[in-house]
Amino acid sequence: MSSKPDASRPRAADTKKVHIADTQMTRHNWYKHVNWLNVAFIIGVPISGCIQAFWVPLQLKTAIWAVIYYFFTGLGITAGYHRLWAHCSYSATLPMRIWLALVGGGAVEGSIRWWARDHRAHHRYTDTDKDPYSVRKGLLYSHLGWMIMKQNPKRIGRTDITDLNEDPVVVWQHRNYIKVVLGMGLIFPMLVSGLGWGDWYGGFVYAGILRIFFVQQATFCVNSLAHWLGDQPFDDRNSPRDHIITALVTLGEGYHNFHHEFPSDYRNAIEWHQYDPTKWTIWTCKQLGLAYDLKQFRSNEIEKGRVQQLQKKIDQKRAKLDWGTPLDQLPVMEWDDYVEQTKNGRGLISIAGVVHDVTDFIKDHPGGKAMIKSGLGKDATAMFNGGVYYHSNGAHNLLSTMRVGVIRGGGEVEIWKRAQKENSEYVRDETGQRIIRAGQQVTKMPEPIPTADAA
Repeated sequence: MSSKPDASRPRAADTKKVHIADTQMTRHNWYKHVNWLNVAFIIGVPISGCIQAFWVPLQLKTAIWAVIYYFFTGLGITAGYHRLWAHCSYSATLPMRIWLALVGGGAVEGSIRWWARDHRAHHRYTDTDKDPYSVRKGLLYSHLGWMIMKQNPKRIGRTDITDLNEDPVVVWQHRNYIKVVLGMGLIFPMLVSGLGWGDWYGGFVYAGILRIFFVQQATFCVNSLAHWLGDQPFDDRNSPRDHIITALVTLGEGYHNFHHEFPSDYRNAIEWHQYDPTKWTIWTCKQLGLAYDLKQFRSNEIEKGRVQQLQKKIDQKRAKLDWGTPLDQLPVMEWDDYVEQTKNGRGLISIAGVVHDVTDFIKDHPGGKAMIKSGLGKDATAMFNGGVYYHSNGAHNLLSTMRVGVIRGGGEVEIWKRAQKENSEYVRDETGQRIIRAGQQVTKMPEPIPTADAA
Protein backbone atom coordinates (compact mmCIF):
# COMPACT_ATOMS: atom_id res chain seq x y z
CA MET A 1 0.00 0.00 0.00
CA SER A 2 1.18 3.49 -0.80
CA SER A 3 1.89 5.74 2.14
CA LYS A 4 -0.48 8.59 2.92
CA PRO A 5 0.71 12.13 2.10
CA ASP A 6 2.00 14.16 5.02
CA ALA A 7 -0.80 16.59 5.94
CA SER A 8 1.69 18.96 7.52
CA ARG A 9 3.39 19.67 4.19
CA PRO A 10 1.67 22.06 1.72
CA ARG A 11 0.70 20.70 -1.64
CA ALA A 12 2.37 22.06 -4.73
CA ALA A 13 -0.95 23.36 -6.00
CA ASP A 14 -1.45 25.35 -2.77
CA THR A 15 1.74 27.33 -3.22
CA LYS A 16 0.90 30.92 -4.21
CA LYS A 17 2.50 32.00 -7.45
CA VAL A 18 4.30 35.34 -7.29
CA HIS A 19 2.95 37.84 -9.81
CA ILE A 20 5.52 38.99 -12.34
CA ALA A 21 4.97 42.63 -11.33
CA ASP A 22 6.23 41.78 -7.84
CA THR A 23 9.54 40.47 -9.14
CA GLN A 24 12.60 42.50 -10.07
CA MET A 25 12.95 43.41 -13.72
CA THR A 26 16.22 42.32 -15.31
CA ARG A 27 17.61 42.28 -18.84
CA HIS A 28 16.74 38.60 -18.98
CA ASN A 29 13.07 38.81 -17.93
CA TRP A 30 12.00 42.36 -18.93
CA TYR A 31 9.77 41.05 -21.71
CA LYS A 32 7.71 39.16 -19.14
CA HIS A 33 6.86 42.46 -17.41
CA VAL A 34 5.44 43.97 -20.59
CA ASN A 35 1.74 43.79 -21.40
CA TRP A 36 2.22 43.07 -25.08
CA LEU A 37 -1.49 43.24 -25.93
CA ASN A 38 -1.70 46.83 -24.67
CA VAL A 39 1.57 47.66 -26.39
CA ALA A 40 0.06 46.48 -29.67
CA PHE A 41 -3.11 48.58 -29.23
CA ILE A 42 -1.62 51.70 -27.63
CA ILE A 43 1.70 51.91 -29.48
CA GLY A 44 1.69 49.47 -32.38
CA VAL A 45 -1.62 50.49 -33.99
CA PRO A 46 -0.87 54.27 -33.89
CA ILE A 47 2.55 53.64 -35.43
CA SER A 48 0.90 51.68 -38.24
CA GLY A 49 -1.50 54.60 -38.74
CA CYS A 50 1.40 57.06 -38.98
CA ILE A 51 3.07 54.85 -41.58
CA GLN A 52 -0.11 54.54 -43.62
CA ALA A 53 -0.57 58.33 -43.49
CA PHE A 54 2.47 58.70 -45.77
CA TRP A 55 0.50 57.09 -48.60
CA VAL A 56 -3.02 58.24 -47.74
CA PRO A 57 -3.75 61.89 -48.63
CA LEU A 58 -5.63 63.89 -45.98
CA GLN A 59 -8.76 65.48 -47.38
CA LEU A 60 -10.16 68.62 -45.78
CA LYS A 61 -13.56 67.02 -45.10
CA THR A 62 -11.89 64.03 -43.49
CA ALA A 63 -9.72 66.30 -41.34
CA ILE A 64 -12.78 68.23 -40.15
CA TRP A 65 -14.65 65.01 -39.44
CA ALA A 66 -11.66 63.58 -37.53
CA VAL A 67 -11.56 66.68 -35.30
CA ILE A 68 -15.32 66.57 -34.71
CA TYR A 69 -15.22 62.88 -33.86
CA TYR A 70 -12.20 63.51 -31.63
CA PHE A 71 -14.38 65.83 -29.55
CA PHE A 72 -17.28 63.36 -29.54
CA THR A 73 -15.15 60.47 -28.30
CA GLY A 74 -13.21 62.74 -25.93
CA LEU A 75 -16.47 63.90 -24.37
CA GLY A 76 -17.50 60.25 -24.14
CA ILE A 77 -14.60 59.88 -21.72
CA THR A 78 -14.75 63.21 -19.87
CA ALA A 79 -18.52 63.70 -19.65
CA GLY A 80 -19.37 59.99 -19.70
CA TYR A 81 -16.76 57.67 -18.24
CA HIS A 82 -15.39 60.30 -15.84
CA ARG A 83 -18.01 62.71 -14.59
CA LEU A 84 -21.15 60.61 -15.12
CA TRP A 85 -20.09 57.08 -14.22
CA ALA A 86 -16.88 57.37 -12.18
CA HIS A 87 -18.05 60.29 -10.00
CA CYS A 88 -21.85 60.37 -10.45
CA SER A 89 -21.65 64.17 -10.65
CA TYR A 90 -24.90 64.31 -12.63
CA SER A 91 -27.58 62.01 -14.00
CA ALA A 92 -28.42 61.37 -17.65
CA THR A 93 -31.35 59.98 -19.55
CA LEU A 94 -31.10 56.58 -21.26
CA PRO A 95 -30.49 57.99 -24.79
CA MET A 96 -27.63 60.16 -23.52
CA ARG A 97 -26.11 57.29 -21.52
CA ILE A 98 -26.21 55.02 -24.56
CA TRP A 99 -24.59 57.70 -26.73
CA LEU A 100 -21.85 58.37 -24.18
CA ALA A 101 -21.20 54.63 -23.81
CA LEU A 102 -20.83 54.28 -27.57
CA VAL A 103 -18.59 57.29 -28.27
CA GLY A 104 -16.65 56.60 -25.06
CA GLY A 105 -15.99 53.09 -26.36
CA GLY A 106 -14.83 54.72 -29.60
CA ALA A 107 -11.95 56.29 -27.63
CA VAL A 108 -10.68 52.73 -27.01
CA GLU A 109 -9.71 53.19 -23.36
CA GLY A 110 -11.39 50.17 -21.85
CA SER A 111 -14.95 49.57 -20.77
CA ILE A 112 -16.83 51.97 -18.50
CA ARG A 113 -16.75 49.42 -15.70
CA TRP A 114 -12.98 48.88 -15.89
CA TRP A 115 -12.17 52.57 -16.42
CA ALA A 116 -14.37 53.88 -13.60
CA ARG A 117 -13.21 51.19 -11.17
CA ASP A 118 -9.55 52.16 -11.63
CA HIS A 119 -10.36 55.86 -11.48
CA ARG A 120 -12.20 55.51 -8.19
CA ALA A 121 -9.17 53.66 -6.83
CA HIS A 122 -7.00 56.53 -8.08
CA HIS A 123 -9.05 59.05 -6.10
CA ARG A 124 -9.28 56.92 -2.98
CA TYR A 125 -5.57 56.07 -2.90
CA THR A 126 -3.99 59.04 -4.69
CA ASP A 127 -0.17 58.93 -4.80
CA THR A 128 0.05 55.62 -2.90
CA ASP A 129 1.02 52.12 -4.04
CA LYS A 130 -2.68 51.31 -4.37
CA ASP A 131 -3.12 54.09 -6.93
CA PRO A 132 -3.15 52.30 -10.31
CA TYR A 133 -1.42 55.21 -12.05
CA SER A 134 0.40 57.01 -9.24
CA VAL A 135 2.62 59.85 -10.43
CA ARG A 136 4.98 59.00 -7.55
CA LYS A 137 6.20 56.13 -9.71
CA GLY A 138 7.27 58.57 -12.39
CA LEU A 139 5.68 60.87 -14.94
CA LEU A 140 6.10 58.37 -17.78
CA TYR A 141 4.66 55.57 -15.66
CA SER A 142 1.53 57.57 -14.79
CA HIS A 143 1.09 58.55 -18.44
CA LEU A 144 1.68 55.26 -20.21
CA GLY A 145 3.74 52.82 -18.17
CA TRP A 146 0.90 51.61 -15.98
CA MET A 147 -0.83 50.19 -19.07
CA ILE A 148 2.07 48.76 -21.03
CA MET A 149 3.67 47.19 -17.94
CA LYS A 150 1.89 44.39 -16.14
CA GLN A 151 0.32 45.28 -12.80
CA ASN A 152 -0.67 42.96 -10.02
CA PRO A 153 -4.45 43.51 -9.78
CA LYS A 154 -4.32 42.61 -6.09
CA ARG A 155 -2.15 45.65 -5.44
CA ILE A 156 -4.76 48.09 -6.75
CA GLY A 157 -6.97 49.55 -4.02
CA ARG A 158 -10.49 48.23 -3.66
CA THR A 159 -13.48 50.35 -4.61
CA ASP A 160 -17.24 49.97 -4.65
CA ILE A 161 -18.72 49.65 -8.15
CA THR A 162 -22.12 48.26 -7.12
CA ASP A 163 -23.87 51.11 -8.93
CA LEU A 164 -22.01 50.32 -12.15
CA ASN A 165 -22.91 46.64 -11.96
CA GLU A 166 -26.56 47.66 -11.68
CA ASP A 167 -26.48 50.00 -14.69
CA PRO A 168 -27.71 48.05 -17.76
CA VAL A 169 -25.85 50.36 -20.16
CA VAL A 170 -22.56 49.78 -18.34
CA VAL A 171 -23.13 46.03 -18.17
CA TRP A 172 -24.03 45.85 -21.88
CA GLN A 173 -21.01 47.87 -22.96
CA HIS A 174 -18.67 45.79 -20.79
CA ARG A 175 -19.95 42.52 -22.25
CA ASN A 176 -19.82 43.80 -25.83
CA TYR A 177 -16.74 45.98 -25.51
CA ILE A 178 -14.77 44.53 -28.44
CA LYS A 179 -17.74 45.03 -30.75
CA VAL A 180 -18.14 48.61 -29.52
CA VAL A 181 -14.45 49.32 -30.07
CA LEU A 182 -14.42 47.97 -33.62
CA GLY A 183 -17.76 49.55 -34.49
CA MET A 184 -17.32 53.00 -32.94
CA GLY A 185 -13.54 53.19 -32.98
CA LEU A 186 -12.89 52.24 -36.62
CA ILE A 187 -15.94 51.22 -38.65
CA PHE A 188 -18.25 54.17 -37.82
CA PRO A 189 -15.75 56.96 -38.61
CA MET A 190 -14.75 55.14 -41.79
CA LEU A 191 -18.41 54.77 -42.85
CA VAL A 192 -19.06 58.50 -42.38
CA SER A 193 -16.05 59.43 -44.53
CA GLY A 194 -16.73 56.73 -47.10
CA LEU A 195 -20.47 57.23 -47.54
CA GLY A 196 -20.20 60.97 -47.11
CA TRP A 197 -17.45 61.90 -49.61
CA GLY A 198 -15.90 58.61 -50.73
CA ASP A 199 -12.78 58.74 -48.52
CA TRP A 200 -12.94 55.25 -47.02
CA TYR A 201 -9.24 54.77 -46.43
CA GLY A 202 -8.76 58.32 -45.11
CA GLY A 203 -11.63 57.84 -42.67
CA PHE A 204 -10.05 54.63 -41.43
CA VAL A 205 -6.57 56.13 -40.97
CA TYR A 206 -7.29 59.71 -39.82
CA ALA A 207 -10.74 59.62 -38.20
CA GLY A 208 -10.09 56.10 -36.94
CA ILE A 209 -6.56 55.11 -35.97
CA LEU A 210 -4.87 58.49 -35.55
CA ARG A 211 -7.88 60.06 -33.89
CA ILE A 212 -7.85 57.22 -31.35
CA PHE A 213 -4.18 57.85 -30.69
CA PHE A 214 -4.69 61.57 -30.00
CA VAL A 215 -7.74 61.13 -27.78
CA GLN A 216 -5.94 58.44 -25.78
CA GLN A 217 -2.87 60.62 -25.25
CA ALA A 218 -5.10 63.53 -24.20
CA THR A 219 -6.79 61.36 -21.57
CA PHE A 220 -3.47 59.98 -20.35
CA CYS A 221 -2.38 63.57 -19.66
CA VAL A 222 -4.97 63.72 -16.87
CA ASN A 223 -3.05 60.95 -15.10
CA SER A 224 0.37 62.47 -15.70
CA LEU A 225 0.46 66.14 -16.67
CA ALA A 226 -2.38 67.11 -14.34
CA HIS A 227 -0.36 65.70 -11.43
CA TRP A 228 2.87 67.43 -12.39
CA LEU A 229 2.24 70.83 -14.01
CA GLY A 230 0.49 73.80 -12.42
CA ASP A 231 -0.73 75.30 -9.14
CA GLN A 232 -2.44 73.83 -6.10
CA PRO A 233 -4.94 76.49 -4.97
CA PHE A 234 -7.06 74.17 -2.81
CA ASP A 235 -4.68 71.64 -1.25
CA ASP A 236 -1.04 70.67 -1.68
CA ARG A 237 -0.94 67.46 0.34
CA ASN A 238 -1.32 65.39 -2.83
CA SER A 239 -0.07 65.85 -6.39
CA PRO A 240 -3.14 67.07 -8.41
CA ARG A 241 -2.64 70.50 -9.98
CA ASP A 242 -4.50 73.11 -12.02
CA HIS A 243 -3.11 74.37 -15.34
CA ILE A 244 -4.62 75.86 -18.48
CA ILE A 245 -2.37 73.79 -20.77
CA THR A 246 -3.65 70.53 -19.30
CA ALA A 247 -7.21 71.85 -19.56
CA LEU A 248 -6.77 72.66 -23.25
CA VAL A 249 -5.37 69.19 -23.93
CA THR A 250 -8.01 67.29 -21.95
CA LEU A 251 -11.29 69.07 -22.79
CA GLY A 252 -11.38 70.85 -19.44
CA GLU A 253 -10.01 68.17 -17.11
CA GLY A 254 -6.92 70.23 -16.33
CA TYR A 255 -8.25 71.90 -13.18
CA HIS A 256 -7.33 68.75 -11.34
CA ASN A 257 -6.55 70.21 -7.92
CA PHE A 258 -10.13 71.46 -7.73
CA HIS A 259 -11.43 68.14 -9.04
CA HIS A 260 -9.64 66.03 -6.43
CA GLU A 261 -10.95 68.27 -3.65
CA PHE A 262 -14.53 68.34 -4.97
CA PRO A 263 -14.84 65.21 -7.17
CA SER A 264 -18.63 65.06 -7.23
CA ASP A 265 -18.91 68.55 -8.74
CA TYR A 266 -19.90 68.27 -12.41
CA ARG A 267 -17.53 71.15 -13.15
CA ASN A 268 -13.76 71.15 -13.23
CA ALA A 269 -13.50 74.86 -13.96
CA ILE A 270 -15.47 77.23 -11.73
CA GLU A 271 -14.26 80.57 -13.09
CA TRP A 272 -15.89 82.02 -16.21
CA HIS A 273 -12.54 82.39 -17.99
CA GLN A 274 -11.39 78.80 -17.40
CA TYR A 275 -11.61 76.34 -20.30
CA ASP A 276 -13.98 73.46 -19.60
CA PRO A 277 -16.03 72.41 -22.66
CA THR A 278 -17.12 69.25 -20.81
CA LYS A 279 -18.90 71.38 -18.20
CA TRP A 280 -20.71 73.37 -20.86
CA THR A 281 -21.66 70.21 -22.74
CA ILE A 282 -23.27 68.77 -19.61
CA TRP A 283 -25.00 72.09 -18.89
CA THR A 284 -26.32 72.24 -22.47
CA CYS A 285 -27.61 68.69 -22.21
CA LYS A 286 -29.49 69.74 -19.10
CA GLN A 287 -31.17 72.54 -21.04
CA LEU A 288 -32.17 69.97 -23.67
CA GLY A 289 -33.63 67.65 -21.04
CA LEU A 290 -30.95 64.97 -21.50
CA ALA A 291 -29.13 65.55 -18.19
CA TYR A 292 -30.37 66.43 -14.73
CA ASP A 293 -29.36 66.61 -11.06
CA LEU A 294 -26.12 68.45 -11.81
CA LYS A 295 -24.11 68.46 -8.57
CA GLN A 296 -22.14 71.46 -7.34
CA PHE A 297 -20.24 72.00 -4.12
CA ARG A 298 -21.38 75.07 -2.22
CA SER A 299 -19.27 78.11 -3.01
CA ASN A 300 -18.78 78.61 0.72
CA GLU A 301 -16.98 75.25 1.01
CA ILE A 302 -14.92 75.89 -2.10
CA GLU A 303 -13.77 79.26 -0.80
CA LYS A 304 -12.96 77.76 2.60
CA GLY A 305 -10.59 75.35 0.90
CA ARG A 306 -9.02 78.15 -1.12
CA VAL A 307 -8.54 80.36 1.97
CA GLN A 308 -7.08 77.47 3.99
CA GLN A 309 -4.51 76.80 1.29
CA LEU A 310 -3.67 80.49 1.02
CA GLN A 311 -3.23 80.63 4.79
CA LYS A 312 -0.99 77.58 4.65
CA LYS A 313 1.24 79.26 2.08
CA ILE A 314 1.30 82.44 4.19
CA ASP A 315 2.24 80.41 7.28
CA GLN A 316 5.08 78.79 5.38
CA LYS A 317 6.34 82.20 4.32
CA ARG A 318 5.80 83.65 7.82
CA ALA A 319 7.90 80.87 9.37
CA LYS A 320 10.92 82.05 7.40
CA LEU A 321 10.72 85.61 8.81
CA ASP A 322 12.23 87.10 11.97
CA TRP A 323 9.41 88.33 14.22
CA GLY A 324 11.62 89.07 17.21
CA THR A 325 11.99 87.27 20.53
CA PRO A 326 8.55 86.54 22.10
CA LEU A 327 7.76 88.69 25.13
CA ASP A 328 7.59 85.77 27.53
CA GLN A 329 11.13 84.77 26.58
CA LEU A 330 12.72 88.17 27.25
CA PRO A 331 14.74 88.76 30.44
CA VAL A 332 13.40 91.26 33.01
CA MET A 333 15.56 94.40 33.50
CA GLU A 334 15.54 96.87 36.39
CA TRP A 335 14.95 100.46 35.32
CA ASP A 336 18.19 101.59 36.93
CA ASP A 337 20.09 98.87 35.09
CA TYR A 338 18.49 99.97 31.83
CA VAL A 339 19.55 103.59 32.46
CA GLU A 340 23.06 102.54 33.57
CA GLN A 341 23.68 100.45 30.46
CA THR A 342 22.61 103.39 28.31
CA LYS A 343 25.04 105.73 30.08
CA ASN A 344 27.81 103.20 29.46
CA GLY A 345 27.31 103.56 25.72
CA ARG A 346 24.74 100.90 24.85
CA GLY A 347 21.96 102.20 22.63
CA LEU A 348 18.91 101.04 24.58
CA ILE A 349 15.45 102.50 24.22
CA SER A 350 12.26 101.54 26.09
CA ILE A 351 8.92 101.56 24.26
CA ALA A 352 5.76 100.24 25.92
CA GLY A 353 7.92 98.64 28.61
CA VAL A 354 9.98 96.62 26.11
CA VAL A 355 13.69 97.38 25.87
CA HIS A 356 15.24 97.50 22.39
CA ASP A 357 18.91 97.63 21.47
CA VAL A 358 19.15 100.18 18.62
CA THR A 359 22.93 100.66 18.82
CA ASP A 360 23.58 99.54 15.25
CA PHE A 361 20.46 101.29 13.92
CA ILE A 362 21.18 104.82 15.17
CA LYS A 363 23.29 105.71 12.16
CA ASP A 364 20.56 104.39 9.78
CA HIS A 365 17.57 106.05 11.48
CA PRO A 366 15.56 107.87 8.78
CA GLY A 367 14.72 110.67 11.24
CA GLY A 368 18.35 111.35 12.02
CA LYS A 369 20.71 110.42 14.84
CA ALA A 370 19.71 113.27 17.17
CA MET A 371 16.06 112.27 17.19
CA ILE A 372 16.64 108.65 18.16
CA LYS A 373 19.43 109.50 20.61
CA SER A 374 17.06 111.78 22.50
CA GLY A 375 15.04 108.74 23.55
CA LEU A 376 17.92 106.55 24.74
CA GLY A 377 17.68 105.59 28.42
CA LYS A 378 14.12 106.97 28.67
CA ASP A 379 10.54 105.83 28.20
CA ALA A 380 10.10 106.65 24.50
CA THR A 381 6.60 105.20 24.18
CA ALA A 382 4.89 108.53 23.55
CA MET A 383 7.65 109.73 21.26
CA PHE A 384 7.42 106.60 19.08
CA ASN A 385 3.62 106.54 18.92
CA GLY A 386 2.89 110.03 17.69
CA GLY A 387 4.29 112.43 20.22
CA VAL A 388 7.18 113.20 17.91
CA TYR A 389 6.46 110.90 14.99
CA TYR A 390 3.68 108.38 14.37
CA HIS A 391 5.86 105.52 13.18
CA SER A 392 4.81 103.22 10.38
CA ASN A 393 3.83 99.57 10.59
CA GLY A 394 7.20 98.73 9.04
CA ALA A 395 8.97 100.61 11.83
CA HIS A 396 7.12 98.58 14.49
CA ASN A 397 8.02 95.35 12.68
CA LEU A 398 11.68 96.34 12.48
CA LEU A 399 11.69 97.37 16.14
CA SER A 400 10.41 93.93 17.20
CA THR A 401 13.62 92.34 15.91
CA MET A 402 15.65 94.48 18.34
CA ARG A 403 13.99 93.35 21.60
CA VAL A 404 16.40 92.53 24.42
CA GLY A 405 14.36 92.77 27.62
CA VAL A 406 11.32 93.91 29.62
CA ILE A 407 11.39 96.69 32.26
CA ARG A 408 10.52 95.62 35.82
CA GLY A 409 7.94 97.84 37.50
CA GLY A 410 6.06 100.65 35.79
CA GLY A 411 5.05 99.10 32.49
CA GLU A 412 5.87 95.50 33.44
CA VAL A 413 2.30 94.65 34.45
CA GLU A 414 0.97 95.89 31.15
CA ILE A 415 3.64 93.97 29.25
CA TRP A 416 2.72 90.71 30.87
CA LYS A 417 -0.96 91.42 30.31
CA ARG A 418 -0.11 91.79 26.63
CA ALA A 419 1.84 88.54 26.73
CA GLN A 420 -1.16 86.76 28.24
CA LYS A 421 -3.38 88.25 25.58
CA GLU A 422 -1.06 86.97 22.89
CA ASN A 423 -1.27 83.50 24.40
CA SER A 424 -5.06 83.46 24.72
CA GLU A 425 -6.58 85.72 22.08
CA TYR A 426 -4.14 86.06 19.22
CA VAL A 427 -4.67 83.93 16.15
CA ARG A 428 -2.01 81.28 15.62
CA ASP A 429 -0.81 79.70 12.38
CA GLU A 430 -0.71 75.96 11.73
CA THR A 431 2.72 75.69 13.40
CA GLY A 432 1.41 77.29 16.62
CA GLN A 433 3.21 80.60 16.10
CA ARG A 434 1.38 83.81 17.00
CA ILE A 435 0.18 85.81 14.01
CA ILE A 436 1.08 89.46 14.53
CA ARG A 437 -1.07 91.46 12.16
CA ALA A 438 -0.44 95.06 11.13
CA GLY A 439 -1.16 97.39 14.04
CA GLN A 440 -1.05 94.61 16.64
CA GLN A 441 2.62 94.91 17.59
CA VAL A 442 3.26 95.26 21.31
CA THR A 443 4.88 98.65 20.71
CA LYS A 444 1.81 99.92 18.86
CA MET A 445 -0.50 102.00 21.08
CA PRO A 446 -4.25 101.95 20.26
CA GLU A 447 -4.36 105.77 20.18
CA PRO A 448 -1.48 108.12 19.30
CA ILE A 449 -0.08 109.83 22.37
CA PRO A 450 -0.27 113.59 21.71
CA THR A 451 2.89 114.63 23.60
CA ALA A 452 6.25 113.17 24.38
CA ASP A 453 9.08 114.06 26.66
CA ALA A 454 11.98 114.13 24.22
CA ALA A 455 14.26 116.02 26.57
